[in-house]
Amino acid sequence: MPLDDYTLMNFTDAPYTRPVYRRGSGPAVIVIHEIPGLHPLVVEFADRLVAAGMTVFMPSLFGTPGKAVSKPYALQQMFLNICIRREFAAWRGGRSSPIVDWLRALARHAHADCGGPGVGAVGMCFTGGFALAMMTEPSVVAPVLSQPSLSLRDARAGGIDVSEKEIACARARFESEDLSLLGLRYKSDAFVPDARFERYRREFGERFEAIELDDSDARQGTGLAPHSVLTIHLPEDGPGKAAETRTIAFFRQRLGLEAA
Repeated sequence: MPLDDYTLMNFTDAPYTRPVYRRGSGPAVIVIHEIPGLHPLVVEFADRLVAAGMTVFMPSLFGTPGKAVSKPYALQQMFLNICIRREFAAWRGGRSSPIVDWLRALARHAHADCGGPGVGAVGMCFTGGFALAMMTEPSVVAPVLSQPSLSLRDARAGGIDVSEKEIACARARFESEDLSLLGLRYKSDAFVPDARFERYRREFGERFEAIELDDSDARQGTGLAPHSVLTIHLPEDGPGKAAETRTIAFFRQRLGLEAA
C-alpha cells in the first residue's frame, strides 16, 4: 500500500483534528494534497522528498488516503469540498480557508520536532494557495504553489485565496528574510489562468519564481487535461520532470540542505 512506510498520527488544533502521515528525517516539508485526496502519486512525490533528505508531513484533508485517482472520485470530492465543507473558502478571493490555521499549527509542530531553519510547504490544486497563506507562521520559509486553483469565481480577474494581511506579511518576510515563492502551472490550465500568476508577479515581483509548462511537457495518456504538475501529469523527463527537480532543490536550499 502507498502509505505503509508512513507513521500515522492524529493532529489536533481546535476546531480541527486530521490524520497526518509522516516519514523521513531532516527538516520538515508539509505536503498538502490535491483533489481528490491523498492519492498514490502524491505519496510518490513525498517519497522523493524523503529520499532528498527531508521529513514529510502529509495531512489528509479530504478523500480516502491511498485511494487511486478516478474521474468519479475526483468529481465527488470537488462537489463535497467546494460546495459543502466550511473548512475551505473556494469561491471568492481575498481570504484564506479556515483550515490554514490548522496547517500553521502543524508547521509549528513539525519545526519544533525536526529543527532546521524552518519548514517547507507545498499546496496542490484546491490547496495550492495554502502554502502562501501559511507564511504568517514564522516557521514556514519555503512556500510552493502547484497549480493553485482557488479562488474559482474571480480566477480570471486574478483572484487568489489569500488575504491582504497575509500578502503583506509574506511580502515583508520575503524582503527581510531573503525568501521567495515558487509557483507551477500548465499554461493551458483553466483553473490557473494567466491573471492569477500575473497577480503573484504584481504582489511579489522578483520574489515570485514561476514555472509555466506547455501541454507537450505533461505525461501523456492520463485521460485528464494537463493540470497536476508534481503528480498525475509528471513525466519521466523533459521540462515537466525538471519542474519537480527544481521544486526539490528549492526546498533543499531553503531548508539548509545545500548552498543557495
